Amino acid sequence: MKSLSVFATLLGLLAAGPCSALSTVTLPVDFKPPPVFKNTNLVHVISVEKSYAKEQINVLVENVASEPQAEYFLPFTAGQIARVGGLEAKDRKDDTIGPFAVDLVEYDGSNDVQYYRITLPTPLKAGGQYPLAISWYYLDSYRPLPASIAQDEQQYLVYDFSLYAPSAYPTLKQKTEVKFSTVNIPDYTTTTGPGGKEYPEKLGSKMLYGPFDEQPAGAYFPAQVRFEFTKPVIHVETLERDIEVSHWGGNVAFEERYTLLHRGANLSSLFNRVKWAQSQFFQPATMALKELKVPLQVGSVDPYFIDTIGNVSTSRFRSSKREAMLELKPRYPVFGGWKYPFTIGWNTNAANVLRTTASGGHVLKVPFLEGPKQVEGVEYGEVNVRVLLPEGSENVKFYTSIPDSSIVETSIGVHKTYLDTAGRTAVTIKAKNLVDEHRFRDLVISYETPLMGTLRKPLVIFASMLAVYAAAWAVGKVQVGFSSK
Repeated sequence: MKSLSVFATLLGLLAAGPCSALSTVTLPVDFKPPPVFKNTNLVHVISVEKSYAKEQINVLVENVASEPQAEYFLPFTAGQIARVGGLEAKDRKDDTIGPFAVDLVEYDGSNDVQYYRITLPTPLKAGGQYPLAISWYYLDSYRPLPASIAQDEQQYLVYDFSLYAPSAYPTLKQKTEVKFSTVNIPDYTTTTGPGGKEYPEKLGSKMLYGPFDEQPAGAYFPAQVRFEFTKPVIHVETLERDIEVSHWGGNVAFEERYTLLHRGANLSSLFNRVKWAQSQFFQPATMALKELKVPLQVGSVDPYFIDTIGNVSTSRFRSSKREAMLELKPRYPVFGGWKYPFTIGWNTNAANVLRTTASGGHVLKVPFLEGPKQVEGVEYGEVNVRVLLPEGSENVKFYTSIPDSSIVETSIGVHKTYLDTAGRTAVTIKAKNLVDEHRFRDLVISYETPLMGTLRKPLVIFASMLAVYAAAWAVGKVQVGFSSK
């Protein structure tokens, strides 16, 4: 929002309508995706480089029906559907086209196969082809093997997947690529392809399977990889993010409450603090979480860091014209299976994130998700964002670039705080299964504040103080004592 063109773009997004929770399409119990497409060529890319798995399908889709088609279905198992997050579909050759509309199909809860429906921007004519890019994340992706290790041992994780990409349509040609953050991959599935060629082909920290011959719809080839991951597996069960806007104070206050869990291998014996202190002199690779780095918006001030015990002093804040970095060190190193709940907060000048429109309204632009930025990545099971606007705000509209497939609930209500009368307008957005790659996706809110709404609080304070003074004057006039008669 630093230029007029960006500001105009934000207003255009708001004019298009507020964001909404992921829509669910109800279909007959015996629903099966119509066989109107085939995948002419498909590349399945799997990344296990972070605490979560990311999968992407780059596919050339062909309409084999006699009429134009616009609905492409993507299947998941019932176990996968609860862990899928951030599903987006775009034009593979042009990133500016998309993301496309994504709906969760509801037809038979007892069926092991569930579907997402992707709606193309324009129906694909008969015989036509379209380059489609679909990406999503799996939370709770891995299991440690062994499940328990010593304090100074290396951690290994296992990921189960299919060599054939999930598809409701036949695929003529496909290959699968698996990316790692290490070259230490002791165990993996092997197979033989056309001509007797053995797969996978190893290229450093990458494995290539295929190309495979034509496969029918729903084809599945179970595979597994076990790889070294000497980093923490960071999972945030719940993040509650509050943003409070104050016009009179010219300030926007942020507070984030985390329930953090390490999903890596548990300790096979009790934690040895002496051994841990000794190891810090030579800084070995460890799966323990020792620190968190939280980049904030430039201009952020007054940070704080507390946990269930109280204020945590092991933090550092660096701020300049180019960056604002909050570095946190928990009270103790967090090992596999351990939890660490904590709270951070900070303030920023309202002028950095709030603009006034020509008609006298206001537009607030803040990140939907900030949080730690770690090499190993961070996954979020549930994110609840609440924005408290000034009292009396009305005509509220909001938009976020978080994938629609992850938004589960949105609402506009009222929240009462200190010195409020009617209460503040509160915008609440709940999302699930997000990852740190969604950091700094925009949340844009437009609203208006009528004159009486703006003056309500100072008038109430003035009237209250006047009443106190009048009461004090009246009490002072009362004569207390005994008469001489």
